Amino acid sequence: MVCRIHNNPKFKDVRKQLRNTATSAEAVLWTILKKKQVGGLKFRRQHSIGKYIVDFYCPEKKLTIELDGEVHIHPGQRSKDMDRESFLYQQGIEVLRFENKIVFENPEMIINEILGKAKKVKY
Repeated sequence: MVCRIHNNPKFKDVRKQLRNTATSAEAVLWTILKKKQVGGLKFRRQHSIGKYIVDFYCPEKKLTIELDGEVHIHPGQRSKDMDRESFLYQQGIEVLRFENKIVFENPEMIINEILGKAKKVKY
């Protein structure tokens, strides 16, 4: 039996719950990313990869975007974030990480970083 790494059905309910209870930063960024509004790139939200669920994922560029709130400054969470990023990099997936406040204060910076990273990644 082949192990399914993307959107494993066992995480379907969790992904749905996360989409339905998105943080305000996730909701705002989703309005920017959905419908291929950034560079024609298709993003999925609350996409599972292995045992992790990423905030946003662009399969075409193998790019994830993670939004970090206050919980991510705690040492225990930082270690978990590093494990997650290590796993994603092993899968050939790039990770962009932004603090929630950047979504509200400087969304153009996020867009520019996505477009810059998307140009560098060739598949």
